[in-house]
Amino acid sequence: MPMRVTIVGPGRLGRSAAQILHDQGAEFVLVGRGEAIPRADVTWLTVPDREIAAAAGSVPAGGTLLHASGAEDYEILRPHPCIGSLHPLMSFPGPEVGLPNTRVPAAIDGDDLAITDAHRLASTLGFDAVRVPGSRALYHAAAVTAGNFGTVLLVKASQILVASGISEADARALLGPLAITSLKNAVEHGAAALTGPVVRGDDDVVAKHAEAIRRLDPELSALYESLSAVARSLTEKN
Repeated sequence: MPMRVTIVGPGRLGRSAAQILHDQGAEFVLVGRGEAIPRADVTWLTVPDREIAAAAGSVPAGGTLLHASGAEDYEILRPHPCIGSLHPLMSFPGPEVGLPNTRVPAAIDGDDLAITDAHRLASTLGFDAVRVPGSRALYHAAAVTAGNFGTVLLVKASQILVASGISEADARALLGPLAITSLKNAVEHGAAALTGPVVRGDDDVVAKHAEAIRRLDPELSALYESLSAVARSLTEKN
């Protein structure tokens, strides 16, 4: 029997999920702020974290209730009897910009039946669901670190390259393939994918880098030195 799905929250994730379900021919309803929430087999709250508790209070009894938060425990959805979470580990800019063109990993947790329904919904959406039963704070911190700090580092690396006489757009274009390839290698090989002067033990080169960056921006130099120390530690453990 087809699963009836209600998505509460027409933000970027909610609209994206609705578009995917529409493309799959699935039965769903997308509910906006102030609209009545219909009964469904699965109701998925794609609202901001601060609105989860209030939204859950407006969901009719019956069926499975999930939220899409990476940081919140699913217990916030009580007293609903069948609850869980489904958090996609992917950036969703909205269907107007584009949908992911790859399988999307997703973290799920919850009551036994809720986990089953989360798996079903994830499968329909094209997500690869994995249960993550531990600390939500640590889980979400890992997601934020992987999803945002790579961007931070590329922006900062581009600033260093701009100081050598390259335009900002050209700097990102030059560094992008290196960053993407390095990340792909890290996915396959972990810390063994590290290369560069730290791995080779070229401490003089690292020191020259740090001094040049210090003249440019002392705060950025501190970041470089800190990351070099972490890279050295990973290399020693590998």
